[in-house]
Amino acid sequence: MIGQATALSKPVPVVLVPGLACSPLLFAPQFSALWEFGPVMVADNRRGTTMAQIAAHILDAAPARFALAGLSMGGYIAFEIMRRAPERVLRLALLDTAAVPESPEQTERRDAQIAMARSGQFSQIPDLMLPRLMHPQHQKVEGLVRINRQMHESCGPEAYIRQQEAIKARADSRPHLSKIRCPTLVLVGDSDQLTPPDNAREIAAGIRGAKLVEVETCGHLSTLEQPRAVSRALVDWMGG
Repeated sequence: MIGQATALSKPVPVVLVPGLACSPLLFAPQFSALWEFGPVMVADNRRGTTMAQIAAHILDAAPARFALAGLSMGGYIAFEIMRRAPERVLRLALLDTAAVPESPEQTERRDAQIAMARSGQFSQIPDLMLPRLMHPQHQKVEGLVRINRQMHESCGPEAYIRQQEAIKARADSRPHLSKIRCPTLVLVGDSDQLTPPDNAREIAAGIRGAKLVEVETCGHLSTLEQPRAVSRALVDWMGG
């Protein structure tokens, strides 16, 4: 056990929002640590074609008030939730994500991946993306590669395409950062290629009192690549 829920007087539900083509497996290493603080729910981010629609579905299913953590696309959704219902979020954790809108280069890559998904090549995408998803030391770890493929498969091509379209059209969240008032953790892998540390530093600088954690020897899938370090950071965030 990494920590105890000693700082909270009553249970606090935690809502975890996965990234693109990810499933609850993304947060599996953190379940037991977070469960010490209250019920743990993994949101379904496969419904809806826009960030607003996805956020609305998640809010409909979420507890009245909760701690919110999102990784990558989950962070984009978390920003949308904060715009729609900030009064419901007690704590916020933004993992390996960015506040900036989509760049033309990112859109070009996404369009190519969407084309693959539509042409029957969906199963090839995880291995194609692996060098950008994980630290070089983790790209040959069989268990991690297998989990990444399993998550991708469980998403399916139709939901994957919807997610990609929603990400492409996401809002610029930078103007909203100063409005976030709840205790906030910003965490990033030191070798994250998809949302590099500079993105995390920008977010942390924009949110008053935010704590920035950079995880060593880690790529974009921090919860899986360095599970103990991420769990420690989340326990500190919940118990602080």
